Amino acid sequence: MLDLADCMPTDIDTTIERVTEYWPEADTAMLRRAYEFAAKAHEGQKRLTGDPYISHPLAVANILAEIQADPASIAAALLHDTIEDTSIVIEDIQAEFGDQIAHLVEGVTKLTQLDFSSRQEQQALNLRKMFLAMADDIRVIMIKLADRLHNMQTLEPLAPEDQERNALETLHIFAPIAHRLGIWRIKWALEDQALKYLEHDAYFDIVEKLGQTREARMAQLESARQELEDALKDADVTALVQGRAKHIYSIYTKMKEQQIDFGQIADLMALRVITDSVDQCYAALGVVHSTWMPVPGMFTDYIAKPKSNDYQALHTKVFGPDKQPMEVQIRTRDMHRRAEYGVAAHWRYKEGRTDPQADQQISWVRQVLDLETDLEEHHEFLELLQLDLFQDQVFVFTPGGDVIDLPRSAGPIDFAYRIHSEVGHHCTGARINGKLVPLDYEFQNGDIAEIITSPNARPSRDWLGLIKSSRAKAKVRKFLRQQSEQENIQIGRQELARAFAKTRELAGQSPNEEVLAPVAEHLDYPSADSLLAAVGYGEVEPDTVVDHLVEGLDRRPLTLSEEVQLALPEVAEPRASGEGMLVTVEGICGVHSRLAKCCNPLPGDDITGYITRGTGMSVHRTDCKNLQYLLNKEPERIVDLDWATGDREAKFRASIEILASDRVGLLSHITAIVSDCDINIAAAQVNAEGREFARLLLTLDITNRQDLDRLIDRLSKLIDVISVRLVPLASAS
Repeated sequence: MLDLADCMPTDIDTTIERVTEYWPEADTAMLRRAYEFAAKAHEGQKRLTGDPYISHPLAVANILAEIQADPASIAAALLHDTIEDTSIVIEDIQAEFGDQIAHLVEGVTKLTQLDFSSRQEQQALNLRKMFLAMADDIRVIMIKLADRLHNMQTLEPLAPEDQERNALETLHIFAPIAHRLGIWRIKWALEDQALKYLEHDAYFDIVEKLGQTREARMAQLESARQELEDALKDADVTALVQGRAKHIYSIYTKMKEQQIDFGQIADLMALRVITDSVDQCYAALGVVHSTWMPVPGMFTDYIAKPKSNDYQALHTKVFGPDKQPMEVQIRTRDMHRRAEYGVAAHWRYKEGRTDPQADQQISWVRQVLDLETDLEEHHEFLELLQLDLFQDQVFVFTPGGDVIDLPRSAGPIDFAYRIHSEVGHHCTGARINGKLVPLDYEFQNGDIAEIITSPNARPSRDWLGLIKSSRAKAKVRKFLRQQSEQENIQIGRQELARAFAKTRELAGQSPNEEVLAPVAEHLDYPSADSLLAAVGYGEVEPDTVVDHLVEGLDRRPLTLSEEVQLALPEVAEPRASGEGMLVTVEGICGVHSRLAKCCNPLPGDDITGYITRGTGMSVHRTDCKNLQYLLNKEPERIVDLDWATGDREAKFRASIEILASDRVGLLSHITAIVSDCDINIAAAQVNAEGREFARLLLTLDITNRQDLDRLIDRLSKLIDVISVRLVPLASAS
């Protein structure tokens, strides 16, 4: 069997020969035509390696042939770069090769255009697009994985920073996807190639030491293989026994996790036993354990309880020859094919039908897409996707006998949310194998779980520390966010009630749905409640709502020149307070102004001025909702502004609010991040929100908007943090 690491292009005849070995009825003329079509389209093009460009699609097709992909995927692999890099359009491929192949080529082209190293929001959107393509036709991502593998094998000509970027994407996005699709051969090859560029010295150190010990290890492995093969034959168990070496990345991670060096790794070799039936798998297991002493607690039955990616085998570890630990995997030929080739082993388009196991194997793709309905922040999607990709599985039974797969170390809350969101929201505990257990219980394979609920129970912030599944974490975060929204609605209602009471025309009125609905619509909020929440957390000033409701007040308007004079205080206020800001207005530099507290403009923002009645000129961000209202109401009072260029090192005040889990060390963790961003904390205030939450108000000295955005982005990624937002400076006082 050819190693994928050596799966470099030869010629189209070799690729076609490989395809017909496992798919005898393949249309070889169509495959050859696809190659010739691509070769002509790429004629004259070179890769950075200097090779003719056609060598790349041929190598991608070769890799797919090694994992036994269907002929349509092989053809699409040969054609996958024609739309992106030549004058060919999708209609040309459709006319020549039909709808199915054209659909695959178009899907791969769209994935090629996605940039996974872009800023966080765009990266999350691109990942969503990729998963949508996978749900539509999983073969699209199979071709993309093969494409990525060959690109990693030919990465040498790129600049070091590009090599590192590609390696990180490969390790954090593409290798985990190959794992979840069960395509182990591609997963291992991707991980090894990524390690080569991320940890160059460690990679080649392991390669060198593997080479130095190869002869002795192979002799030992062959001796163990022959011993087991003879024992199986004596027991009348028909099986093929193969030696298997650990791949480089798995050796590296074991050394790193266990803090050991290469010489301390005892299980560098493993055996694989391939039988004709499930019964013979268990018979072979008995032979293995009678030949060598099993290591206690190191047996796993993935045949009775398959992994979520459909992987099946018996895993056991024994003390092999010379008492050295050795892993033995036992599986049938069908299981072996699925383990090596993953979802590709199922993909059989026959009369428009697919193997139902393929649908089961990619069900997690649809689960990931379901997360979108429960998430509002882009960083949450990225975080939960990584959580979902890297977790191993545990299998738990319902009282009715149904099997539910969950991430390893999952507990009752994860199980409850897999049943239904309402069951999760009201979970108070569980009965496992007939015994009551607390919410922090961690499932073991084979547990029978029954969830206990109470109508008065509700999710708490503490649950996020117990939850292991992305679905449950998303549901709890959504619930907590909605609770926070209700608090803001109440605050907004109270502030508007006070503002109404101070306004003669509105005194006695209540800020209810009927009164606020027109204002919400005018300010582009979907409902009165959303407007109240915006007032509550400072996005809309109460005066904006009052001004909208009160029209035609009898006031003597001042001239613009009179009101500009009011904006020039006799004594300039401290620059760090955000007042006395130097801006440029209508060609005049050095106009003093005050920053609007509703939108907290900072250098780097687009700004616009509003000449107020009696209080001078206020500076707003151009996208501020209050400014939009004023622009519609009094456009003559709006002036274009620019930041003055004089003092580029000036510091300005900004305030952020952080809602997070109330735990020991939270404040020190957050302040350390602020300090690492080279930002000074001018003031800090911490308020407890019940027993579970803490609301932190930090007043910061900021130079520009970019520094603040960078800090908010870092804080938002903390697992303890529910939300981070900019608030009016008055909120921190």
